[in-house]
Amino acid sequence: MQPVAPLFSYRKFWAHRFGKAPFLPMSRAEMETLGWDSCDIILVTGDAYIDHPSFGMALVGRLLEAQGFRVGIISQPDWHSAADFKRLGKPNLFFGVTAGNMDSMVNRYTSDRKIRSDDAYTPNGEAGKRPDRAVIVYAQRCREAYSSANVVIGSIEASLRRIAHYDYWSDKVRRSILPDSKADLLLFGNAERALVELAHRLAKGESIEAIRDLRGTAFMVPSGWIPSEAWEALDSSQVDAPGPVDRHPNPYGAEEPAPGVASPGEQVVRLQPRERVAARRERRSQTVVRLPSYEQVKDDPVLYAHTSRTFHLESNPGNARSLVQAHGDRDVWLNPPPIPLTTEELDRVYELPYARRPHPAYGEAKIPAWEMIRFSVNIMRGCFGGCTFCSITEHEGRIVQSRSEDSVLREIEEMRDKTPGFTGAVSDLGGPTANMYHLKCKDERIESACRRLSCVYPDICDNLNTDHGKLISLYRKARALPGIKRILIGSGLRYDLAVRSPEYIKELVTHHVGGYLKIAPEHTEAGPLSKMMKPGIGTYDRFKQLFERASREAGKEQYLIPYFIAAHPGTSDEDMLNLALWLKRNNFRLDQVQTFLPTPMALASAMYHSERNPLKKVTRQSERVETVRGARQRKLHKAFLRYHDPDNWPLLREALKAMGRADLIGNGKHQLIPAWQPGGGAGGRRPMVQRPTNSKVSRKSK
Repeated sequence: MQPVAPLFSYRKFWAHRFGKAPFLPMSRAEMETLGWDSCDIILVTGDAYIDHPSFGMALVGRLLEAQGFRVGIISQPDWHSAADFKRLGKPNLFFGVTAGNMDSMVNRYTSDRKIRSDDAYTPNGEAGKRPDRAVIVYAQRCREAYSSANVVIGSIEASLRRIAHYDYWSDKVRRSILPDSKADLLLFGNAERALVELAHRLAKGESIEAIRDLRGTAFMVPSGWIPSEAWEALDSSQVDAPGPVDRHPNPYGAEEPAPGVASPGEQVVRLQPRERVAARRERRSQTVVRLPSYEQVKDDPVLYAHTSRTFHLESNPGNARSLVQAHGDRDVWLNPPPIPLTTEELDRVYELPYARRPHPAYGEAKIPAWEMIRFSVNIMRGCFGGCTFCSITEHEGRIVQSRSEDSVLREIEEMRDKTPGFTGAVSDLGGPTANMYHLKCKDERIESACRRLSCVYPDICDNLNTDHGKLISLYRKARALPGIKRILIGSGLRYDLAVRSPEYIKELVTHHVGGYLKIAPEHTEAGPLSKMMKPGIGTYDRFKQLFERASREAGKEQYLIPYFIAAHPGTSDEDMLNLALWLKRNNFRLDQVQTFLPTPMALASAMYHSERNPLKKVTRQSERVETVRGARQRKLHKAFLRYHDPDNWPLLREALKAMGRADLIGNGKHQLIPAWQPGGGAGGRRPMVQRPTNSKVSRKSK
């Protein structure tokens, strides 16, 4: 990794003399109470303001405050005019604009493109408090309010739209969010480093148009612009190398092993001399990869899939090059991803003086997202799983960043002492996953050279440390804290990693499972699993055996809650039928299910749009991916997951007959659905159905 300035090494801005605010101000009256005549930075968010590190605006707001800046919050503004964006005055440095913790389109619409009836990030769950594509709307209103103000966009909505991207809600490829929002700068990923340096450089008088060297930023430049003559430009076709999904190309620049030396798929690492590595890294730091233009990818699915693959190959902060993509007569320029925070830096970010509750302006209103996480602690960020349908990798990166044990324990104690309503039960110690805490590559040189899309697919990399010892130690010390009665694990478990540590499974099952544990096989069939980059169902079976054995030894009756996705790219009707039969054999009746929702820039979204597989080299003759697009077929795939629901039986009977599987219609144990229908048709009265003990399975329908 390139050396970077430590996050808290900057000299504090002069305004630090005003001290820390009990809450970042949301009104002029609060500013006056603090003695402020203006804000240096104003953060605009689509969420209610909750002063807790699990909410992005609080985290970056407190971080900027710790650097000495005066930070105000405009939460859920009325976007129909610019008036509400003037409530705190003009910021001295910039507006920081975000849609909130969630993408506004995912927040507002289901996978069937229907408007949701509630919003978990709004007081009392009220819907309709944010616009579609909130970042664009908010940024434009900021510009209308103060035309000379700097506008910086960020968080997940901006991150996932930093280049031309497929937009599921309009069913077309949209251009980068930068020209639409008219923002000066886009910060992507975990943006603490870029945000802090940007604020200090602007405070010293630099023009935002001149700041072009910050990692983790994107901006518009004239066509053909490069930082200097020393830079080299490569066409993206020179970057994309062949590599089948079941065998990754060697990511370390080493020669492939000779026949008989290594088994197929095994990676033999031969590190290059340090001098050669340093020279290659220097060349890469002054190389930009030109992606196909927006005008090309919007009309050519093959070029879109190729662009998606190239983009993901350039996602490791240790070796990623800059990217550029033409949009008309201008270019969108992306600097390499940010360098991950160290454990010490992450500790300090999470231990800033948060009030750990919603702003008093909300009174007694219930904010569902706050109620869900108020007694949980985030112990890490990032995910090296690389699941193609997930946006965590595109936003937080593949390198897991973990807090120290002492920092986590201190936060538990602070939550115990300061959070109203705490009764001794911690609802979660986790993050994007439950069990990647302090797991990382065994060698930083290998990690910085790697170009794999996943550390655990098709198999767990030999270079990955899978020792769960530090997580086990954390669990034990957290349980021993005075006043802590119980600690549950609510984050999703990566069970293919857990089976490498039977001791961890025993610790988890004995002390931290409240009757049910959620895990995500996502499917049972090899076809869709290969497009998801998920392990085979055999790994689930091995985990289930260890889970049940540990539960018996602990004298507890506990069950697994498996999650599955319907209508994922690469899934056929037969695949869903086989999954439904597996569910019935295992006595699972899913209450709520998830239908695949293509989010911008995810690899699975590229499959959905292009019907090509970007996990392999993309050509005109490359593999086609079966894609479930029609409303009826998507409904059918969802119905297979809820085979037990009488409302789905007419659709399933029709489909089974068309598939030549009418033998599965009847009342036998081996049959999927009955031949009879409750009185009144599909909407009639349902008979009483006794659910098996292990059938309490739920997942928020998306």
